[in-house]
Amino acid sequence: MVIVWIVIAAVAGFGAGYFLRRYFASNRLAGAEAEAEKLLREARREAETTLKEARLEAKEELHKVRSEVEAQITDRRSEVTKAEQRIVQREEQLEARAAEIERRDQSLLDREAATARLAEELKTAHEEQMALIERIAGMTAAQAKEMLLKQTEDDVRHDMAKMVRSLEEEARREADRRARNILSLSIQRTAANHVAETTVSVVSLPSDDMKGRIIGREGRNIRALENTTGIDFIIDDTPEAVVLSGFDAVRREIARITLTKLLTDGRIHPARIEEMYGQAKAEVEAAMEEAGEQACFDTNVHGVAPELIKVLGRLKFRTSYGQNVLNHSIEVANLAGIMAAELGANVKIAKRAGLLHDVGKAIDHEVEGTHAQISVQLARKYHESQSVCHAIEAHHQDTDPQTVEAVLVQAADAISAARPGARRESLENYVKRLESLEKIAESKKGVEKCYAMQAGREVRVMVKPAEIDDDSTALLAREIAKEIEEQLDYPGQIKVVVIRENRAVEYAK
Repeated sequence: MVIVWIVIAAVAGFGAGYFLRRYFASNRLAGAEAEAEKLLREARREAETTLKEARLEAKEELHKVRSEVEAQITDRRSEVTKAEQRIVQREEQLEARAAEIERRDQSLLDREAATARLAEELKTAHEEQMALIERIAGMTAAQAKEMLLKQTEDDVRHDMAKMVRSLEEEARREADRRARNILSLSIQRTAANHVAETTVSVVSLPSDDMKGRIIGREGRNIRALENTTGIDFIIDDTPEAVVLSGFDAVRREIARITLTKLLTDGRIHPARIEEMYGQAKAEVEAAMEEAGEQACFDTNVHGVAPELIKVLGRLKFRTSYGQNVLNHSIEVANLAGIMAAELGANVKIAKRAGLLHDVGKAIDHEVEGTHAQISVQLARKYHESQSVCHAIEAHHQDTDPQTVEAVLVQAADAISAARPGARRESLENYVKRLESLEKIAESKKGVEKCYAMQAGREVRVMVKPAEIDDDSTALLAREIAKEIEEQLDYPGQIKVVVIRENRAVEYAK
């Protein structure tokens, strides 16, 4: 029963709770719906109020925009009206200008017609005047024109010759003065004695009995000497002397030292000759290297490649027209350096190029090409600067000199070669140069006689007075000098003297 009552009480409590929850939920729902209705009514009232305010603001804004647009339209219409007025004024001005231009065109046409009539009248009058002048003068207009042109040409030629003579004389005086100062200073500071070297060497003997020992049994010793050294041994009636003959100075020096050593040793036979030849060759090579180093030291030229110094030292035994090439190179370096210092040029480049300008002569018998080309190749091979290479290449005018140093090396080379006694020339070359000088002068029109004098340092030209006047003598001297410079190679300076009726005009080149 207890359980039954408990079950009944539980069912009754569950039902009571269920109905109570529904009652309270319905009451809440009714309150929420009332609240929502109230909120909706308020939102509608606010929306209507906001809409009315927005409509009012939009109407006011539209009113303002309309006012502004109307004002802008009014202003634009005013501007358009003013522009139309300006266009009308411009058109009126253009019409006025067009009318003025038309009037001027007509005036020009009238003037052109009047000018054409006047030109025709002038032409007729000129023809009548020319006919009258030709009849009075007794010559045609072409003849008168030719006479006038000839007279003008003579006057201009006279003035030109006078001006050329004056300018050349002034330039020559100034150039001679400065050149004499610089050259005399350079030559005095590098004064040197010159002795022309020959192609023979003489070895003194202690007695004539040594000649037989040098010859040896059936000539075996002298044959061994000549075959080993490549030099001719001349044993003649000259007392106590043996002459060594050969064009290769290095071989000749090795042969001289070899023979001297043999004479000192006293044992002369083929085996000993070869031994002494080897020692002599080593000594000469050491001497050449020492000579190259000494040349660099004497000229204050540093940083030369050791291989190039050895080649430079070979010039000690190389001659050119009897002049020792190493001494010549040292002298050229000193001369170029002095002149470069006087002119404000680069002294180091000038001295370096002067020392190396003839280095190719040491091997010109082994390599094809001129000695200037070989010298440039050696300088470039051993990394000499471009300025030095250019000066070396231009020292015999194989290329046009582009630097002051190149010109100075040319001048120094010519000075060293032209010193009295520095070089000896063969009779054939001497006569050929004189003939070339006379041939150039005699080829000119109006030349009567020509003489090359002072060993080719001066050319005297006698002209025909009937064909060459005083003005033409200056032009002729300059023309001959220019042609000599272009066609001939010569050391120093050649003076051209043109003589007409005991009056002379000089031009040095």
